[in-house]
Amino acid sequence: MEYNVQPSKKSTGRRSFLRKGLAVGGAGAIGAALVVKGFPALAAHGSSSLTQGDVAILRVLAALETIETDLWQQYNELGGIQDNEIPGVLGGSGNAAYTKALQNLDMDMPQYIHDNTDDEFSHFTFLNAYLVSKGAEQVNLDQFRTLPSSQATGARQIGRLTNLMQLTVDTSWWTRYRSDAKNPDFGDTFPQAVPDLAEGQHPAIPRSDADTTSTDHIQAIANTAAFHFGFIEENGTSLYPALAQRVTNREVLRILLSIGPSETMHFQVWHDKAGAAVSPPFNVKDPQKPDLVFPDLSAANDDFKANLIMPEPTIFLSRTFPKVSIIRPTETEGAAMGAFNGFAADGLFRGQSPAFFAFLRELAEQADAAQHGG
Repeated sequence: MEYNVQPSKKSTGRRSFLRKGLAVGGAGAIGAALVVKGFPALAAHGSSSLTQGDVAILRVLAALETIETDLWQQYNELGGIQDNEIPGVLGGSGNAAYTKALQNLDMDMPQYIHDNTDDEFSHFTFLNAYLVSKGAEQVNLDQFRTLPSSQATGARQIGRLTNLMQLTVDTSWWTRYRSDAKNPDFGDTFPQAVPDLAEGQHPAIPRSDADTTSTDHIQAIANTAAFHFGFIEENGTSLYPALAQRVTNREVLRILLSIGPSETMHFQVWHDKAGAAVSPPFNVKDPQKPDLVFPDLSAANDDFKANLIMPEPTIFLSRTFPKVSIIRPTETEGAAMGAFNGFAADGLFRGQSPAFFAFLRELAEQADAAQHGG
């Protein structure tokens, strides 16, 4: 197959900023190219060729969506709907205690988890198939599926890309979207909604059946998951518009503008569901982890009420403009590296190999070097 990819008109040096987050895994050399064999070659779509930058952006998004599919698959096996909608991917047997704790937050949690998993699977399979249709290399992370599964009832015993059992969850997304005076694109920072989750390491799925014997303990695990859901999906919500600003090909722009809003729909759902974890009676204190407390945020601050889930209007582009309700952040500089660094800081990659971190770092650098029209 001939590659239908145009070289960039401008050569840009790889940026050194934002490298430290993914450097924690080491800088091991990558072996053979990673190419998925599961998709048939498709006829090329669109009249214009892709630039190297377009391909880099599609590849980094395919990697991100593969990672998200891996983590959502784990959530679905234990707390989602068990069916054969995607044979071999969604099939678990469920965990009754974990599912019940999730349903304490919202009875529809299993359906939402299932559908989010289904969506993420469709995203990475589509992006990879599109890359193939253009004669470009797609992304396969299968060689990095080396992390252990949960040993709790319901989990499949297969290799994983992500670790949901030692998370350090950034909950500042909750306060970021409720601020009417700050924007991370201006360098602003935001307080943690659940400070204890942002310290130490916490499971978001039961590690074994021992985690399901205490009602308060398994509820705290479900509450952790509820905030982690929002953290994961706010990442994609920002990344698609940030990288769309670097796209050259109109069809690639259409792809990003079409997939991105579905990530935002996921985020809105999980923003709503996280509210139950910090509202009586389910803002529990875990007897097995006394250092983890889910505060009643509604009692602490009117702006933190659980039902305030629409983005508050805030500053954008310039502090001199009127406030506007927006996705934030959308700054494009270093967006891909920032997304992967956020996942690394979250603990999702605890236990991964140096080669895994090196591969993600290379993808992010290439995407962040892409320039519109070049």
